[in-house]
Amino acid sequence: GAGRGAPSPTGSPTLPPTRTPSGTPSATAAPEPTATESTATAEPTPTATPGIDLAANSVDDPASVWVVVNKLRTLNPVDYIPADLVHPDVRYVNRQPMRQATADALVALFAAASAEAGLALAVQSAYRSYETQVGVYAGWVSTRGHAGADATSARPGHSEHQTGWAVDVVGASGACALEICWGDTPEGLWVGANAHRFGFLVRYKPDATPITGYESEPYHLRYVGAELAQHLHDTGIETLERLFGLPDAPDYAPGSTS
Repeated sequence: GAGRGAPSPTGSPTLPPTRTPSGTPSATAAPEPTATESTATAEPTPTATPGIDLAANSVDDPASVWVVVNKLRTLNPVDYIPADLVHPDVRYVNRQPMRQATADALVALFAAASAEAGLALAVQSAYRSYETQVGVYAGWVSTRGHAGADATSARPGHSEHQTGWAVDVVGASGACALEICWGDTPEGLWVGANAHRFGFLVRYKPDATPITGYESEPYHLRYVGAELAQHLHDTGIETLERLFGLPDAPDYAPGSTS
């Protein structure tokens, strides 16, 4: 995702031997949908949200499931490391950990994709440390320059992957991995339509670049919890910035180098 792994020389990652989920994933309770409509305003003000308390979790604490990380919002501390990183029993391209709640939800999502649509998904990337992100960002700069890197990869301390709440998913075939075209694959279409059922938000939508600062990433899933994910789906709100009334973050602050 934003801050995704360094580009592959071939542009097409090779999947290692697959691991199939074992056991029965725990069901994620879906909240009752709320019939609400809201429209974004020019000024960054919280969206009207009957039935949901937007102050229930912090948007600043890096450990919060609702933390908002973007080009204007740095993790604090910048070298934050989640306390409950685990490796769920799913397929991997890169075996990177994630927070426990993210893992539980991902197991359920992968199982549903298989049971409901016969689709095999894999983890391309998940948690990355601040130090790892330094190398990832430098790799993108070397291939795309600073401006190109900033459209694709987060600078260290600005990546959702460092929170442990973000996962980049791909199809087991590797087709369109980490590319915009993944959104048009059977796997990408299913994930786009169903991610909210498991507490995930497709964080970087095609028409939200002026808000998020990143190109479309249909494979980048951000865990926000079942209630908020359902609310975002029901209202059609596409970004956390709009939901919480935070400033758009199309670019880093002038003069910023980190």
